[in-house]
Amino acid sequence: MVFAVGHSLYPRVSCSSRRYFAGGVCTSLARLDGKTVIVTGANTGIGKETARDLAKRGARVILACRNLDKAEAAAAEIYAGSSNKNVVVRKLDLASTASIHEFATRINKEESALHILINNAGVMLTPYWKTENGFEMQFGVNYLGHFLLTYLLLDLLKRSAPARIINVSSGAHNLAKINFDDLQSEKSYSRGRAYCQSKLANLLFTRELARRLQGTNVTVNAVHPGVVNTELGRHLRLLLLPGILFYPFLKTATQGAQTSIHCGVAEELKDVSGMYFSDCAPTAVGNSANDQQAASRLWDISCHLLGVHWD
Repeated sequence: MVFAVGHSLYPRVSCSSRRYFAGGVCTSLARLDGKTVIVTGANTGIGKETARDLAKRGARVILACRNLDKAEAAAAEIYAGSSNKNVVVRKLDLASTASIHEFATRINKEESALHILINNAGVMLTPYWKTENGFEMQFGVNYLGHFLLTYLLLDLLKRSAPARIINVSSGAHNLAKINFDDLQSEKSYSRGRAYCQSKLANLLFTRELARRLQGTNVTVNAVHPGVVNTELGRHLRLLLLPGILFYPFLKTATQGAQTSIHCGVAEELKDVSGMYFSDCAPTAVGNSANDQQAASRLWDISCHLLGVHWD
């Protein structure tokens, strides 16, 4: 899970506790010169720290963001810290299939290669909202938006192989089951259940996509970043006090980005696909994420909802 809270009431405790609970660190020194990377939601939090690290490794990094002002500010900050002029901003609103299509069309036209796609952006515990296309917001942005984006960029990834796809999920998937009778939460809405379902959907997507990508030299893995202090929890107002109490145990955004970075660059993972990582190490998924029948069914429904035909 990823939470955001206010200022710490315990600053001295916070520093030592964060070090203790920091988890794994990406130790790979791999360079990415000549490689192109897309990070969705890279204007803040885990996404920005992931993009920052990959830029320092020499990659061409595309910040795919809805808020262009914040994205340009993040790009300037990343450039200042890396001296990498190949950090660019492109408009992407995952709550709009039209925006996803426009983004992918531009990428496919302008970029000769794509080596790493990090599906990082997300929303968490929102009130009941719908996307531009009528999908429940958390399911639509966290899962369906990235499903469509990956579909539209897959040919470019295949032509650029070896290539990697990283889907940011969450340990919250353990609390979910896919509600096929009410995927869009129209009969009943719980922001917590909807969030957990979207993260489980990311894992089922990873499982099924890995199966379909066998033999292509394109891998896909999912990650749990940990419990991180970012802006993602901006809708946690009612949980602000408990959040403050737990603040000393939260990861920083830099710590939370480590597993995404590890899965993107670690040399030993070049042939690893369909796995779930936490703290830079493989970890087990919940029972619901091991359900191949659910993965196949969700895949077919997703293709129908998005109007795509994925061979």
